[in-house]
Amino acid sequence: MDEQAAPALSELDQISKLGVIEQTQLLLARLMEGGQEDDDTCLTLDRLTKLLNEDAAASAKAKSICEVLDDVCVDTILGYLDMRQAAAVRGHAILTASAYLKAAGDKGSRALQMFFFDRVKRGTYDDYIVAFCVAAAVFPVAPDATTEMFLSEGFLPSLDPLMRRKWKSRKVETACLEMLNAASMHPECREAIRKYCTDWLEEVVDQNPEELSKAIHAADPDVQVTPGSIAMRRHSQAVQHLAAVILAKLRAVPSATQQATREGGNRIQPAVTSIEELSEKFTTFLLSDPESSRQHSIEGLAYATIQPTVKEQVARNSELLKTLVKVLGDAPARSPLTYGALSIFVNLTRFQPTQSEEEKKMNQLKAYANAAGKLPPPNPLNDSDRVTDRCKRVFEAGVVPVLVTHSRHGSSASLSLIASIIFSLSVNPSLRGQLAQQGAVGLLIMAWSTLSETDTQSKRMAAQALARILISTDPSLVFGGTRARPQNAAIRPLASILQPDPDAETRDLLPAFEAMMALTNLASTDDDTRATIIRLAFTEIEEHIFSSKFMVCRAATELICNLVQCVEGIALYADGTSQASNRLHLLLGLTAVEDEATRRAAGGALASLVAYEEVVRETVKRTTGVENLLSLCSADDEELRHRGAFIVCTMIEHEGEPGTRAREVIRQLGGVQHVKACAQKSRSPEVVELAAGALKVLLQKD
Repeated sequence: MDEQAAPALSELDQISKLGVIEQTQLLLARLMEGGQEDDDTCLTLDRLTKLLNEDAAASAKAKSICEVLDDVCVDTILGYLDMRQAAAVRGHAILTASAYLKAAGDKGSRALQMFFFDRVKRGTYDDYIVAFCVAAAVFPVAPDATTEMFLSEGFLPSLDPLMRRKWKSRKVETACLEMLNAASMHPECREAIRKYCTDWLEEVVDQNPEELSKAIHAADPDVQVTPGSIAMRRHSQAVQHLAAVILAKLRAVPSATQQATREGGNRIQPAVTSIEELSEKFTTFLLSDPESSRQHSIEGLAYATIQPTVKEQVARNSELLKTLVKVLGDAPARSPLTYGALSIFVNLTRFQPTQSEEEKKMNQLKAYANAAGKLPPPNPLNDSDRVTDRCKRVFEAGVVPVLVTHSRHGSSASLSLIASIIFSLSVNPSLRGQLAQQGAVGLLIMAWSTLSETDTQSKRMAAQALARILISTDPSLVFGGTRARPQNAAIRPLASILQPDPDAETRDLLPAFEAMMALTNLASTDDDTRATIIRLAFTEIEEHIFSSKFMVCRAATELICNLVQCVEGIALYADGTSQASNRLHLLLGLTAVEDEATRRAAGGALASLVAYEEVVRETVKRTTGVENLLSLCSADDEELRHRGAFIVCTMIEHEGEPGTRAREVIRQLGGVQHVKACAQKSRSPEVVELAAGALKVLLQKD
């Protein structure tokens, strides 16, 4: 610890030995006194925060410490939210203010509003700065109280003359705009800002500093040109950036009035700075001066890229994409800058949700209920092809390695955004191999394990993206070698999406289909993987065999074909139980479905299973099942004939009672003719050899 902070810490330790009220009074006295080092101030604020939190948590208190906090005390605490304080001090002060508002309840809300309006009423630059800084800082922690004072009659209109004063104060303007920026997150406040502040915000954004500077010099060459100074009579560049961010938030989500005007076909609209123009400003700011303007530019683009036209502008600017990737790479973990940059990439890569026919009809019915009687057509810039192109451009900018790095230290919110980006990138099959090479598999497994159980959508996106990547990627390239993450770590996430999304209105089988495809790939590797899949997911896999969607049924059958290559898989069909018998009957039925790929998978599974006597005994008990197997021998597809011939040959070559019974049943059902047809149709020497061997056994007498 810093040696200078040691005396202060010792003094605070002495204070902590006193009663709660006395501690509070002495801590407030230290804060009022001022003149301390920033570290000492932070320590004092932390101790006061702790006392306030304990006071709020106490169920029965003889006397609340909030009773000793008068207006002067509240002024002192809130004064440390001033933008002119050190960033560290402001960070600790907001925790203290939040703790006070929670502990004091309604009294705290009234004290906050009294402080704010008293400062605004005084009307000095210093008072404006403090009042606006407090409102901006407190808005996220006490939105109800702050919204009430923000929407109070006459307040927002009073900002117009303040911002249009002849002589500008950069700090006042910055504090005011920071307040508006925080308030614009609230729908009611956003509408009020749109009503009372849009005109002067437009003026701030549209001001050309170069032209104004030349005009002033022409009139008076002795005027000093200092950025943001009063002498310049102009808004600073930082103020312009912040005003542009606020306008972007207003433009990104049109008001109800603007939406009605658009739908009503009214073509006469006031000239305003469009979201596309704001996007160009943010791009220029970011490319020309990435260090000083990146926070506001990133925040502005995060809102602007909600609009399809801006998405296209940003995605087609390769220099901007690379700059955004660099900004994200340099941004501290768990910072607003990180969240803003991730939000931009989420907006650029997000696909529109797929609608079922039923959902499309419901939307049409809703449209007829409107006065216009129709919904606006979907924007072609949101088409899958355009989004796929944007995803490819984002990938080529090198975003994935940066996402992998951020995922190791990021918050849950950042991890959700990262999962969403990888989910969109994984839609394109051509990118999946490269995603695996750049570490996306480990990222997704970690994200699925880390994200909260309540964040079901993000967990499902992470699992589905993992499934897409593992469908066609060689597992040994992802999990083999010196990699610490075992292959089995991927099974639980994949198994989690075999069941339908409980929050979805309609059942989407695509996640389950892709998960089974990925599990099939994993199940082709080793018995340990197969046994783990059976233990974690076989019940859900088996349910999908009954799906009315033939692709889903095929995926489940192909997975089972790989699973029965291990002892645990064989036992499911050959342990002699009624459940095993039913499973076998179902597998025999799948050899007669219309889809040839499903028939091949079922035949492949049975080719492994008929090596066991118990399976043969159960098979010959079902005449229909044996007929299905014989139909494989005479099928038009060479692979089906191969499976049929192998199964028949294996069954009839068993010794003892199972083999005798199999030969008897197959002869009775015309097996000789089916095997002859197999030999005649086939061109593969291996198939012909199997058929010839089977015929030899069938034509002999037992």
